[in-house]
Amino acid sequence: VPQHVWRINLDTPEEAHQNLSFGAADRWWEQTDLTKLILASNKLQCLSEDVKLLPALTVLDVHDNQLRSLPSALGQLENLQKLDLSHNKLESIPEELLQLSCLKSLLLQHNELSCLPDGFGQLVNLEELDLSNNHLTDIPTSFALLINLVRLNLASNQLKNLPADINAMKSLRQLDCTKNYLETVPSELAMMASLEQLYLRKNKLRALPEFPSCRLLKELHAGENQIEILNSENLKHLNSLSVLELRDNKIKSIPDEITLLQRLERLDLANNDISRLPYTLGNLPQLKFLALEGNPLRTIRRDLLQKGTQELLKYLRSKIQDDVPSQNEEPPVTAMTLPSQSRINIHAITTLKLLDYSEKQAAAIPDEMFNAVQSHPVTTVNFSKNQLMEIPPRIVELKDSLCDVSLGFNKISSVCLEFCVLHKLTHLDIRNNSLTSLPEEMAALSRLQVINLAFNRFKVFPSVLYHILALETILLSNNQVGSIDPLQLKKMDNLGTLDLQNNDLLQVPPELGNCENLRTLLLEGNPFRTPRAAILSKGTAAVLEYLRSRIPT
Repeated sequence: VPQHVWRINLDTPEEAHQNLSFGAADRWWEQTDLTKLILASNKLQCLSEDVKLLPALTVLDVHDNQLRSLPSALGQLENLQKLDLSHNKLESIPEELLQLSCLKSLLLQHNELSCLPDGFGQLVNLEELDLSNNHLTDIPTSFALLINLVRLNLASNQLKNLPADINAMKSLRQLDCTKNYLETVPSELAMMASLEQLYLRKNKLRALPEFPSCRLLKELHAGENQIEILNSENLKHLNSLSVLELRDNKIKSIPDEITLLQRLERLDLANNDISRLPYTLGNLPQLKFLALEGNPLRTIRRDLLQKGTQELLKYLRSKIQDDVPSQNEEPPVTAMTLPSQSRINIHAITTLKLLDYSEKQAAAIPDEMFNAVQSHPVTTVNFSKNQLMEIPPRIVELKDSLCDVSLGFNKISSVCLEFCVLHKLTHLDIRNNSLTSLPEEMAALSRLQVINLAFNRFKVFPSVLYHILALETILLSNNQVGSIDPLQLKKMDNLGTLDLQNNDLLQVPPELGNCENLRTLLLEGNPFRTPRAAILSKGTAAVLEYLRSRIPT
């Protein structure tokens, strides 16, 4: 690195020694100290201790060089927030690095590290840490102190286990442990309530942990292990799971409880030892991709597997009725049985706590469906893809247990007041209907976390939603909403996702930038002029920052 780079804050520029008249852009005496230094993709073998002459640096990027060691003076860059040391030849990290208390992003992937300093947990403000593709055999216990860490990548190392106190990382959303030598996962991992993505592929796992607290987990990748058994306990708490990847294991059977994963979109079970499937798999409402090739399936012809997911699900659904176990509650199907009675899946009601009457193009839900429930606690109702003009009034009979209601793809034009007694409701999907408003009485649904109102006819943002403070996700795309109230939205501390794509917003209020809890804000397809598409494409954090910058002071 040329010496004048290190001295850029100290030396007066050469033009200062010439007697020139300066234009406004050349007033060198008004220059501020250097904050970003990018030395990436060179052939540096070492960095000078003179790096300490640049104390204002917030970003230092030296990735893709040939560094074997780091100067201890790095520890004096007390304003540093992002440090990229990836793709070098580092064998160790100097203790001084642990003094960088403002550091938020530390990238160390593709080096030669075999151990980390014990005091690593001192970097308490770290949000992103990438240690993939090194030679690490264990993780310092002080990692438990990294309570602000959101993304941790440990892939392609030589780890045989993870520290049990990893569950102290309360903010961790993404954990990648792909391609290590893990034989077990600490049960404490299952207590990580904020975890959204977990990668355990290419290890030596024989079983999955139970996940009692991972209610936000959206993706679980555990392919290429040696897992033999998949239990209901592994699955039943994963209400938010949309991707489950278990290919190339030794799994022999799939538990019926897989149908509790109502948000599952991708299920990869290729190359296992599965001989039969629960037909109720066909009832998963969101499933778009199902891979089963390379299993000794006896009940499904090979040519059917090659027809793709939708055909396969259709076949599974057609077999559900043949597969209902004979239970006392179910009358035998005889010539006297009403057709509607034989359509009732008692097994789903008793075991899965699911009342399903979807894709029937029915104008009403038969009373037999509600009668069959008797005293069984039903938690999930799926009446989607029918021709319902109103919410079935008898749904209120399920108020003591019902948590999840799907009424999408019907012709419902209003929400009846009786519906507001479903006080345990956490998820409501009522997309693709004809709603124009919601009753204020819905404020009584105080546990509601997710509401999907996409493809309806709302012209204004339903004001009752501002008063349901448990809401985490509001999906309102493809309506005609013209405005939103940012001050009300700011009071919604739990709101992480707001989808307003394809509406009629003529302007985005700058105060929306103060809603810093929003992790996903989708605004594409509206007629406003600003923020422009280039800013929208940078993602939520950039949009919020831009909006904050526009707030009049």
